Amino acid sequence: MFTQLNPPIPMTVLDKGDGFAIGVIDYGQEHNLIWVTMINATGEIWCAPNPKVRGQSNWTMDRARPKLDSAH
Repeated sequence: MFTQLNPPIPMTVLDKGDGFAIGVIDYGQEHNLIWVTMINATGEIWCAPNPKVRGQSNWTMDRARPKLDSAH
């Protein structure tokens, strides 16, 4: 299932940079969500699996900048 996000969600894609998730793909059980994300610096669109994305910092929500290590 593909869901267009309105409004887009600010995300960080590990090894790619900050951007906005404009959609999410859900292939169902036993699959990661796939975040369709437009990268701010390059305009590239990447489909990143759940373990490779982080929510960006948000001062109002008291959420610090995410750690960009990929250890899971």
